[in-house]
Amino acid sequence: MSIFPFSSFFKKNKKQLTVPDTILIKRLKKLFKHTNLLIFKDVNIYHHTDSYDINLIVIDNLRGLYLFETKEWTFDELKSATIQKAKKQNNSSDTLAFDNTHSIIHKKFNELMHNDGVAIFNYLLMENLTTNEYKHLNNSFKELLPQEKIIFSDSLETDILKKLQSATQELKEPFNNNTIVGTLFVQYAVLNMYHEIHLASEEQRNFVDETLQELNYLQGEHGSGKSSILLLKAIVEILKDKSQKIIIIKPTLLACDLLKKRLLEIVEHAIIEINLTSIEILTPLELVNRHHVKLNREKISSLNIDTKLLHKTFFAADLIFCDDAYLLPQEFIDYLKRLQKEKKLLLVNDTSSEPTQETIKLTKNFRNINKKVSFYKTNPHAKAMHLIAKLLQNSATHVVVVSNTLSREKLKDDLNTFIKEKAQTLQSNTHLINQKFGKLLLCGYEDLNAIETDHIILMDLGFLSKNEIEYAFHLSTKSVAILYEEDSQEIKNLRNSNE
Repeated sequence: MSIFPFSSFFKKNKKQLTVPDTILIKRLKKLFKHTNLLIFKDVNIYHHTDSYDINLIVIDNLRGLYLFETKEWTFDELKSATIQKAKKQNNSSDTLAFDNTHSIIHKKFNELMHNDGVAIFNYLLMENLTTNEYKHLNNSFKELLPQEKIIFSDSLETDILKKLQSATQELKEPFNNNTIVGTLFVQYAVLNMYHEIHLASEEQRNFVDETLQELNYLQGEHGSGKSSILLLKAIVEILKDKSQKIIIIKPTLLACDLLKKRLLEIVEHAIIEINLTSIEILTPLELVNRHHVKLNREKISSLNIDTKLLHKTFFAADLIFCDDAYLLPQEFIDYLKRLQKEKKLLLVNDTSSEPTQETIKLTKNFRNINKKVSFYKTNPHAKAMHLIAKLLQNSATHVVVVSNTLSREKLKDDLNTFIKEKAQTLQSNTHLINQKFGKLLLCGYEDLNAIETDHIILMDLGFLSKNEIEYAFHLSTKSVAILYEEDSQEIKNLRNSNE
């Protein structure tokens, strides 16, 4: 007679393998597709320097977390067996693991939320055991693995849902899925400009989990959170393999600095420990200069350093992300492809290549939800002054005014005597540390990369490309005002798509 220990084991630092869905998991996914439950399969919890594998977890914001383990045990294997409870046993085909999983989940909640989080319920998926066969097993099974905690091979979807919902009564107030997912899964936690955590969309989660090839393309709608999700992807790649080197390309110095700031905020929130030098954020010019730096050969020779090795150490990157590739010269994109021909490259919104079936797409716009759009055919300068004064009456608001140089200088002069708030000029080719960001920023269309704001006022649209206009249009979260003196095709296009 064999004995199956009912143990609690959680194996750390094991490379996660994705296996095809079993019949029961497919049934669960189908069931949850029509409910408000969130399902995560083969997912990791990252904490400090460790990674913990979770086979299957479901989040029910009315009850708590459901943990599942799958076993292939058949009736023939179990009919002469007994089961006993044990602790700290090695994981195997004959053991179950729950307690240590609970421990790391509670630890994560306590360090981030200062409480134990939500209730956790355990379930066993028995792929090869029917409800009737279970009845003929040794009583030790029924004591330690009661029927209501097992999903059998013949369990119907209605039966499964009933078992989950009978775990406990519904909460009076549902908990926030963003908080739960943001606490447990850093790789799916999107941090916005207000330092609020949001659950990444299914498209975004699929990208984070994607196994990248040598050359990859990502298309993201304006306001799709593509830059934030690039950071999460970079963090996850480093967590999976700490020896990697990743470079993210942004068009301007300011855009680089803002992304570096966001990277630090994500790492701090997640309570993970990574070598931040493993992820570099550079402008195209910085990358080219880094790659073609002039070495003092005499000094190197005297130190006995191999110049080829030094070149590789300083410039090789396992993975390069090039954000907003359409804003950069084609020559630079071609240069990146040559540079990474034996490594991995991801181009974001590269307009030089036609989308293919393999192109990863982010189609959802998160900034257009409930955003007010206004068109004013009037004197742009006077209307801008009026709107700025009105918007700044709310002390918590931030306003960006985008225009050409002449309008910007005139606005800055007149605003000094019109409002109390000092207007700051944003400069994309100046480091963040050397700039002051108040509640009112004035800038040009060329300075906008990586900027987010509550309200944006757009002027001087006459000589801009469609991409420049659309990029600026989607930077605000609450309102956008378009000021113009004469109608144009660009104005008509904006009206047709937004009114």
